[in-house]
Amino acid sequence: MHGLVNRALQSFVCGNYGHDRWIRITEAAQLGFVEFEAMLLYDDATSLRLLDAICSELARPQEEVLEDLGTYLVSNPSTEALRRLLRFGGVNYLEFLHSLDDLSDRARLAVSDLVLPALELHEHAHGRFTLNCHPGLPGYSYVMMGILRTMADDYGALVMLEHEGHAGEGELISITLVESAFSEGRSFELGVRTG
Repeated sequence: MHGLVNRALQSFVCGNYGHDRWIRITEAAQLGFVEFEAMLLYDDATSLRLLDAICSELARPQEEVLEDLGTYLVSNPSTEALRRLLRFGGVNYLEFLHSLDDLSDRARLAVSDLVLPALELHEHAHGRFTLNCHPGLPGYSYVMMGILRTMADDYGALVMLEHEGHAGEGELISITLVESAFSEGRSFELGVRTG
């Protein structure tokens, strides 16, 4: 698994629960180290042991932890680059949803060896969608739930989300866009200010 994934878990735990708990988690996962390098590759078994140890330490189900990770990834100031990458998908939540089919390609433009599972958005009726999360990264659909929920807030949209479970090889998320302009979203500028 890409080191960015493990590093995101490390940042999430340290940022929300403290460094001491992170140390306990790495010991429980029997990693033999406490810091992940973002640009290295780690075997999947190490990452899965780490996730199990996080869930055990926090006494929370894996699905909740992963959804919170998705929320953290787009709401924490230290991960602003991901929010920017996602906001380039459109000027409103509907456009953002339609841009998800290209998310794995956009991620590869930013980090060439980061392979995210493909996403397919299907529109069923006005404001009703399903997002098919293809396999390839365990728990990715739950991370996407957190991302989708937080991005709705970011755009000021009112959205209902439900994880529908497995569908063939992938997992489905149902999305109901109740109102595109429910509240004022967070500000976003195309260019980054410097100085």
